[in-house]
Amino acid sequence: MNFILKSISFIFHPIIMPLLAVVFYFSKSPRYLPFEVISAKITSLFILTILLPILSYFLLKTLGRTESIYLKTTKERVIPLLINAIIILLIVNRVLPIHQIPELYFFFIGCLISTITCLVLALANFKASIHMIAISGLLMFAIATSLHFSININGSLALMVFLVGAIATSRLHLKAHTPVELVFGFFIGFAPQFILMNYWI
Repeated sequence: MNFILKSISFIFHPIIMPLLAVVFYFSKSPRYLPFEVISAKITSLFILTILLPILSYFLLKTLGRTESIYLKTTKERVIPLLINAIIILLIVNRVLPIHQIPELYFFFIGCLISTITCLVLALANFKASIHMIAISGLLMFAIATSLHFSININGSLALMVFLVGAIATSRLHLKAHTPVELVFGFFIGFAPQFILMNYWI
């Protein structure tokens, strides 16, 4: 059981959620985009949202600024969250500007708001669950995408709700977070996406 819960926390690490949201969008959107454009966007986002954070982590670990990829203390979170905010700013300015794919632009603006909120809380010595921020943001974006395009994706939404519960259970079981930190994480991820969907639906 412990192995399964650890695996859930590792497989659904927050750094993969933005790319999952983009892949989800391209797979569900009825809007036509050339394959070359989709491929270029996904490749760019893979480099920026996965490879770059991993390289940054190893650099910070070498410098002794972090001990675990899970960022167990609020002190460890500050620099990675700053780096993540800069990466998201680069994405919305260069990779997904508002005039190209507004749905994804506002998704990443929501991610930026969640990241800054989490950073402020970390500076205040409060450790909101980044896992919950990531999965709840993805869930709300999926709901908004379903409403926007009037498509039935109940199966995908049910799976995401299950993942929200599984990830919350794993973080509690591993004693990585308290229930309050999980609840805060859920709303920090969910609320910005809920508010911003009014600008693109």
